[in-house]
Amino acid sequence: MADQKFISVRGAREHNLKSIDVDIPRDKFVVITGLSGSGKSSLAFDTVYAEGQRRYVESLSAYARQFLDMMEKPDVDQISGLSPAISIEQKTTSKNPRSTVGTVTEIYDYLRLLFARAGTPYSPATGLPIEAQQVQDMVDRVAG
Repeated sequence: MADQKFISVRGAREHNLKSIDVDIPRDKFVVITGLSGSGKSSLAFDTVYAEGQRRYVESLSAYARQFLDMMEKPDVDQISGLSPAISIEQKTTSKNPRSTVGTVTEIYDYLRLLFARAGTPYSPATGLPIEAQQVQDMVDRVAG
């Protein structure tokens, strides 16, 4: 997939899209414009984002998937060149002073899950990896 230069959408029929085909450049800032009701959000959010998010969640373990909502497959013949996706919708910014880019973009939960499952925790005191211990090992360490 790294050599693909486009996200290719073929036969998109989500909402008011009429079986459209489009190639969207990868690794570029892309803007989708058009008249109200022309299908901008249907293409961006309901087709491309929905499929990227669905594929990402589908790639997680069954255990991880149970905590996440699975998006329905969009009404499209084929999408290729697609990586896991996040979306940022235009909405009123949060007034919460504790909001971060992760919470506002709603990627925080996915990143937390990814790091919890694939990451290695380290002790802040020693800098060493934290490893599972048997109960007897802990008792011996405290007692001894």
